[in-house]
Amino acid sequence: MEPSLDQPEYAVFFCVMGAVSAIVFSTLGAAYGTAKASVGISSMSIKHPQLIMKAIVPVVMAGIIAIYGLVIAVLLAGSIVNRHSAYKGFLNLSAGLAVGVSGMAAGIAIGVVGEAGVRGSAQQPKIFVAVILILIFAEVLGLYGLIVAIYLFTK
Repeated sequence: MEPSLDQPEYAVFFCVMGAVSAIVFSTLGAAYGTAKASVGISSMSIKHPQLIMKAIVPVVMAGIIAIYGLVIAVLLAGSIVNRHSAYKGFLNLSAGLAVGVSGMAAGIAIGVVGEAGVRGSAQQPKIFVAVILILIFAEVLGLYGLIVAIYLFTK
């Protein structure tokens, strides 16, 4: 099929880069959040092994960030079959970057809060609810990126 001015060949490249950005950046954030929170769990579990299951919450929340990126990456990859305008290619790139970069930021925030929160709640159990609330606010940052990415994808 011959490329036209309104459907250049490079448009597909930007769509693919959007899918790659969505999964790579959000997974990097989820991996960092998991690793950082796991360090706190490991340190805390030496003196308080009974709290390990309660301390898994940040790790689960970090894993959800990767799912946001996976959803958008699959949506974008599924649309690669069709030829795109440059406009649609750039929209898809921005959708992938929106969910990917916000997922990375959310994963970093979850990791930092998760590590300190797990250690702190082992010392003072009353702060556990506050730590969970802070983790939820950090998770919502990734959700905002997912919402923006879905909005951009549907344009």
